[in-house]
Amino acid sequence: MELLWILLFSIVHPYARGQGVYAPANAQIVHSGAACNVKEDNISERIYTIKEGDTLVLQCIVKGHPRPQVRWTKTAGSASDKFQETSIYNETLRIEGIQRVQGGRYYCKADNGVGVAAIKSIRVDVQYLDTPVLTVHQTISDVRGSYYQEKTVFLRCTVNSNPPARFIWKRGDMVIEQSKDNGVDIYEPLYTQGETKVLKLKNLRLKDFADYTCQVSVRNVCNIEDKSVTFKLTNVTSPPALRLSVNETLVVDPGRDVTLTCDVTAGVPRPTVTWSRYPGSLPLSAQVRGGSLILRAVTAADAGFYNCTAVNNVGNPARRNVNLIVRAMSNLTFQITPDSNKDSESIQMGRDLKLSCHVDATPQDKVNYTWYKNGAPVYNSESLILLRSDPDMAPGTSSLEIVDMKFRDLATYSCVANFPSSRVTELRVDVNISQNSVTPPVLVVPKGGQLVSVREGGSVDLVCLVDGKPRPPVLWSRMDKDLLMPSGRSVVETKDGRLSLTNVSRDMMGMYRCQTAPYNGLNIKRREAQVQLSVQYPPMLDPVFQDVRSRYKQMVTLRCVVLRSNPPRLTTVQWSRNGESVSVSQAEPKETPEMKFRLEPSNNGSYECKVSNAAGSSTCTFNVSARPYNAEFYFDTPNPIRILKGNNYTYNLQWTQRDPEATDRIIGYWINVRKNKQNILSKQIDLKGKEPVKGVLLSNTISDLRIPLSYEVRLAPITTYSTGDYVSRIIQYSEPYTYPRPSDHVCGFEDERICGFSQDRSDVFDWTRQNHLTQNPKRSPNTGPETDRSGTKEGYYMYIEASRPRNYGDKARLLSPLFNVTSVRGPKGSGRVPYCVSFYYHMKGRHIGTLNVLLRVNSIASVDTVAWTKSGHQGPDWLKAFFDISPSGPFQIVFEAIRGPNYEGDIAIDDVSITKGKCTQASSVASTVLIGRSASLPPLPLASWMTFALCCFLLYR
Repeated sequence: MELLWILLFSIVHPYARGQGVYAPANAQIVHSGAACNVKEDNISERIYTIKEGDTLVLQCIVKGHPRPQVRWTKTAGSASDKFQETSIYNETLRIEGIQRVQGGRYYCKADNGVGVAAIKSIRVDVQYLDTPVLTVHQTISDVRGSYYQEKTVFLRCTVNSNPPARFIWKRGDMVIEQSKDNGVDIYEPLYTQGETKVLKLKNLRLKDFADYTCQVSVRNVCNIEDKSVTFKLTNVTSPPALRLSVNETLVVDPGRDVTLTCDVTAGVPRPTVTWSRYPGSLPLSAQVRGGSLILRAVTAADAGFYNCTAVNNVGNPARRNVNLIVRAMSNLTFQITPDSNKDSESIQMGRDLKLSCHVDATPQDKVNYTWYKNGAPVYNSESLILLRSDPDMAPGTSSLEIVDMKFRDLATYSCVANFPSSRVTELRVDVNISQNSVTPPVLVVPKGGQLVSVREGGSVDLVCLVDGKPRPPVLWSRMDKDLLMPSGRSVVETKDGRLSLTNVSRDMMGMYRCQTAPYNGLNIKRREAQVQLSVQYPPMLDPVFQDVRSRYKQMVTLRCVVLRSNPPRLTTVQWSRNGESVSVSQAEPKETPEMKFRLEPSNNGSYECKVSNAAGSSTCTFNVSARPYNAEFYFDTPNPIRILKGNNYTYNLQWTQRDPEATDRIIGYWINVRKNKQNILSKQIDLKGKEPVKGVLLSNTISDLRIPLSYEVRLAPITTYSTGDYVSRIIQYSEPYTYPRPSDHVCGFEDERICGFSQDRSDVFDWTRQNHLTQNPKRSPNTGPETDRSGTKEGYYMYIEASRPRNYGDKARLLSPLFNVTSVRGPKGSGRVPYCVSFYYHMKGRHIGTLNVLLRVNSIASVDTVAWTKSGHQGPDWLKAFFDISPSGPFQIVFEAIRGPNYEGDIAIDDVSITKGKCTQASSVASTVLIGRSASLPPLPLASWMTFALCCFLLYR
């Protein structure tokens, strides 16, 4: 007998496992808001067409348990699937006043931690039409010598639009037709920005001098009205010309007022003059008066290129540019270069010596340098050579070379930099050259300064002592060339070699280099040293916070992992519960401190593990309790609302329990129903000894709710010892379908509500409601019905469009309303009530795929079974199908259409009826469908069936 049960279990066990109602996220994007679909795109539900300035509203309808979290992201183009950094966590994406740059592909990502996240996308196409711009161009050319002149005028009309605009040219009020006027040509030029149409007037005639209108239209897409522009062409029409009042390069002193004037010298109609600046915009203090630009008390920030443009839409705009340079001078430095030919680092008699002087100035090439020796001007001589611009130094550097230095050359040399005839203050630097005034620099790190330690958040000085005559500045940088200094620069200058750092962070840790500067001292090989900065910080721990749930009397282990620490040695580890110290037997602090104890009602609470080193301490926090985890609301309950008498309704609330076995047995739930934050119902749901199972639905019917109000429902699990946290959701009233009603025996989809049928959220695309009058005139030929089943143009039907962007194998599912089957027994010999499903189908086309009719029985989890199927071309007529079903519980009928290999594969259905009782047609070939197991389970292999037969035989005996 034991062998028998082992054999039975080996068959049943593989089919008994499952996750209950836990299901990965599914997502579908639906349109709402101010969408206006272009007719050519009606075949694609993935394109959302909207007018610029309207409100974009996209909804990501999600399905799955637990409730998925939704994240919206956007990419600029449809080819990319990379998410942007910024995103919106909400099921509804709403953009007020959408602009054209906000068009593109939007992604909805739904994730609930079960399986793979669902990602759906939709392309948003923003429609717009700008006001057109009309410009006039003319050419004059000699034909046959000087006897005849031909004057040709081109009227160019350009507009930015989406979709592409249609152009209409008018002379006065009359539309210009090229076929009726030999004097005009209308064409679209190549290599133009935007959409452009050109009206060419050949060999101007008297009637060609008139008002011309360019009218553009996007054919009222999204109710965008046509726009137009008019130009008056006369015999004096001419392009603009300008004259500038100043030179193209203008150099001024700071603080001076500057006036730039552009005089219009030609142009009919009168040109409009505008001023701009590059880079940046005009200064805030700038004043524009006609063609003049006035700048008051200019500063270095006002420098730049100023552009004057005259436009009258005839020919090309006239432009003049002024480069405004504001004089500035700062940071005068000097260099002492010993005889480079002798590789010397000191001043020696009989050898050459060079003194150099450089100033940062604007404009650099206008700086004048003057050298003095003991206050007297220096002139070129055999022993003193002046270099206005030293080719061996940085541009703009002046040098004084002392040849074969003598004792008479020991003196104080001065370099003065100035702008001739300018009010900018001159700068001066003095250099004393004597046997004792110039010595090479020495750079050292003070004792103990090679390694500097500081706590994170503190301040510290890195010191390199420099000596020498003259004493040069010290330059600091990071040894790692890819790292910048804390100030954000690559090099920082210090006069005394002391680098001060404040609010030190751990990313500042590393090796720093100090070097003598090549200026304001001897220009010789640079001295260099290094300083190591060590930033001490408290231990980094994991987890920072953890919620720990357990049954009473079970062992609990809390671990606090040290990820990083500087210094690495831990000094103390302290455990506490609810603020009071708890002793743990531990000789030395471990890298992974842990605490073990048996959970009791007395030791619930907040546990903290405080880990310290010499720099400070950090804490791991554990919230330990036997409280049950939260309930998880189930949002996919089919038809949860039932209407009662007296304008009342009931709601079937369903949920699952998260990790029910993690804590003590759950005996019930507290439920609160609130309206306007006031409780209208508060009671305890008794499970009567039935323990929640992971993934299995629990339910409770909430009664006496008023139509059409919505309510907040709060739910909390209860164990023998404690109560869990409340979770809440809003239940909203919606009109339920009690289909089929006596009047609903046949659904012809004539009403927009399509008899309560709905699109499946988990499929690839949707069924479309259509009749002959709403058919797309550009639809695919040789497939799909011309009219509904009755043959009337006004009658509607449901169909799938197989054209772009559909792919082979894409599925669309249409769900019937839910049928609430009662426990009434069926005819003799059957324990279930039979129903007859009847409908008409149309499957014409050489690329027809498959039409499946599924029976979906809703219990703890939905089970789909194929009840009827048909594939391939079935002819040009509507055909009738019918079959019996005998469901074991509440059920829905699912019409599943699968797209074939190409676009001639439209499938349609019409006149669907679902009635109680068996089908009466004698021609029925469909057999009764009984739900025994899920269609998704694989068939039992032959060996299993033989084993099962053997078991039955043993039982029978």
